[in-house]
Amino acid sequence: MYANMVHSPGLLETYLDGYAAFRAESGFTPAEQEVVFLVISRENGCEYCVSAHSLLANMKSGLAADVTNAIRDGSAIADTKLAALVNFTRTLFHTRGLPPKAAVEAFLAAGYSERQILEIVLALAVKTLSNYANHLFHTPLDEVFSARAGHKNKS
Repeated sequence: MYANMVHSPGLLETYLDGYAAFRAESGFTPAEQEVVFLVISRENGCEYCVSAHSLLANMKSGLAADVTNAIRDGSAIADTKLAALVNFTRTLFHTRGLPPKAAVEAFLAAGYSERQILEIVLALAVKTLSNYANHLFHTPLDEVFSARAGHKNKS
């Protein structure tokens, strides 16, 4: 992925800076960060990033495979707080940043903050850069991520 992104130094630098800031300062747990990245990657139809974030979520962040599988399949998640995060991230994606007031209220009522709304916007920006770059260059999946390949496309 980086080998293609490097052709635009500004794109790569923006991606790396935004990604690092989201990881370090979003206020989301590592598992929640992977949920956000996985939802966006799925909605963008990026097989590379869906596979990568599924593996990272399960192996590094301790997110249960049933949660990542549910996100990948577009099915319900039992954990109500994570479900709120999935739903709000999906809503932000599909409304292009113009969610209904009720969606914002539900997200905040689930225990998240107004800052975290903006952090999801940052994640959307970062994932747009990487997802689009992968689409444009048909980035082949790294072997390390192949164990989580084969997501279902969005409905």
